[in-house]
Amino acid sequence: MPVERSFLRRCAAASLPLFWFTTPASSADDPFKDTRALFVQAYTRASSVSTAPVGPDNDALQTYPLYPYLQAARIRQALTNGTDALDSVDQRAATFLAYYDREPVTRELRRSWLENLAKRRRWPLFLDHYRDASATDALRCNSFTARIELGRTEGLASDIAAQWLTPQSLPECETAFEWLRARDALTPALIEQRVRLALDKGTPAFARQIIAQLPAAKAGPYLQWAAILDNPQRGIDTVIGAPTTPVDPDALFAGWKLLVRRDRDGAVARYDSLVRARQLDEATASRYALALAAPLAWNRDPAALDFFDKARPADFDESTFEWQARAALWANDWKRVERAIAAMPPELRDTPRWRYWSARAADERHDRDAARQLYESVIPNDNYYAAMASARIDRAMKPHPEKLPLDRAKVKEIGQLPAFVRSRELLRASMRREALTEWQYGYDSLIETSRPQTIHLAADWEWFDVAVSTATQLRVFNDYTLLYPQPYDKEVRTAAKTMGVQPDLIYGVLRQESLYRSDAVSSAGAYGLLQLLPSTARSTAQRWRRARPSATDLFNPSTNVTLGAGQLRILLDRFGGQTAVALAGYNAGPNAAARWLPTEALDPDIWIENIPYNETRGYVQRVLWHSLVFAWLRSGDAQQTDGWLARIGAPADPAVLGDSEADSGVRNTF
Repeated sequence: MPVERSFLRRCAAASLPLFWFTTPASSADDPFKDTRALFVQAYTRASSVSTAPVGPDNDALQTYPLYPYLQAARIRQALTNGTDALDSVDQRAATFLAYYDREPVTRELRRSWLENLAKRRRWPLFLDHYRDASATDALRCNSFTARIELGRTEGLASDIAAQWLTPQSLPECETAFEWLRARDALTPALIEQRVRLALDKGTPAFARQIIAQLPAAKAGPYLQWAAILDNPQRGIDTVIGAPTTPVDPDALFAGWKLLVRRDRDGAVARYDSLVRARQLDEATASRYALALAAPLAWNRDPAALDFFDKARPADFDESTFEWQARAALWANDWKRVERAIAAMPPELRDTPRWRYWSARAADERHDRDAARQLYESVIPNDNYYAAMASARIDRAMKPHPEKLPLDRAKVKEIGQLPAFVRSRELLRASMRREALTEWQYGYDSLIETSRPQTIHLAADWEWFDVAVSTATQLRVFNDYTLLYPQPYDKEVRTAAKTMGVQPDLIYGVLRQESLYRSDAVSSAGAYGLLQLLPSTARSTAQRWRRARPSATDLFNPSTNVTLGAGQLRILLDRFGGQTAVALAGYNAGPNAAARWLPTEALDPDIWIENIPYNETRGYVQRVLWHSLVFAWLRSGDAQQTDGWLARIGAPADPAVLGDSEADSGVRNTF
């Protein structure tokens, strides 16, 4: 479940203000409770700009597992405030780093101290404590300056040349680049490589800065490339109108892809003219056709199939194989669906997704035996396609649980290891980012056979997002009791009753949105368990005559679940009770979901498969499956999924719900 892993990384980066949220202990046994409170107070002071003197720490604090974090914070504070003699601070930092060496507590201090040393040009000390493997680009550039200043230049030219080859500006490296240039080692070939990197990344303005370092004779083609990126329509038209004018093939194709992204219809209108004007042979024209085919398929444009036909199968990748099949599904061309699936690489063709669609195609040509055999092969996979396959053969879907063996003694042993003790204390102190780092450090130190028990450990701590992400890392998916907890049952059931939404659907959304994190904040500014944008929460509260919530109110599980369920109810009503469309609207925004509705009723699996946003398609499929699992856990009964087969159509009311902000927070890629 890659979405869950990526969510964990996003939420780790989008941390809350320190100590906003405190994770409760899952056990009455909390020996560090009082000392932790002292630590939190001291750490808060050490993280501020306060210059007030600090008295001696008591014995309990000095022996507390997180005391090194307080020491590191005080050293960083001293570096920032400049209240202590910097030589003394340097000695404290050096001693601390030497003692704790590669432990996670050193990472932020090392970076801060090295940045400070670089500003003070304390190059010998800088190099003594610099580690390239964990360095930022800026610190790596500073290390080059240090080596130049100290005359440690053996192998330096190749190191700087490797850093030179980056598509963005590196101001900290200008000294190093000048050193390379002064030795005639910054060759035109290196300059051209960096220009190409910048142009490939689509940054023509920065590329021009590098192009200026080339001889005029070599600069021309790259300036032409930059001009095409600046205005791809004008650039492509110029190339068509002057067929004998030389143009770099990569520049032409980069401009073409940008034109397709900005103006698909314009690209369609120019395709034949471009092929004729530049006399593109079949092999060369293929990638131009393919670059246009997939975006047309995203837009459900029937012309997509024509452009897939113009491309060579050898040029297809996994994504284009799939979009060719989706375009055929949208066109209801089942023979073409079968051909498209047959052309896929075996490892793709054999996934549950495409085995399910092979079954559907066999069904459409009335080969019931082949269809049933394929449906049966999908069902044990326990996912959205398994549930759809069950519906197709009129069988209730019952998940196939696989218990992860619990070794209680091993779990206790792991939990007492220093890294995991620190991780739990950091979590309880609301230092989530540091807690995750310590967790990973401890996890990496375990032998492989012990690692599965960390899933149980995280679940015991009620650190459910880490339990699920660790399980995903270890490919443990089917221990549903362990991985589908229901810690907010009271809030969910109350909201379900109030808003008329199935509790299993609410839990499905909650699990997918936040992995049970009531303090989650997304990169798009969505808050809490059901990841509500403040604007959406306010409009939903107004609709249901609730108090206007602040952003911080959305960390309250009761408020968040109630308003999230209310938003689901609004979307279900807006889209005629069509759960899949409502879920698409919850993820991508109601305006996007409305745009995707078919003009005529369509099979739901075809509609879902053709949701153009990869994230939203996966989101809808996962939430449907999660909801089924929660319903099964609640009742113990196999679940009927025949309701999933209700056809998708546009509601009678064509009005689009919500304002322009409703779609602004989408994090989707095609």
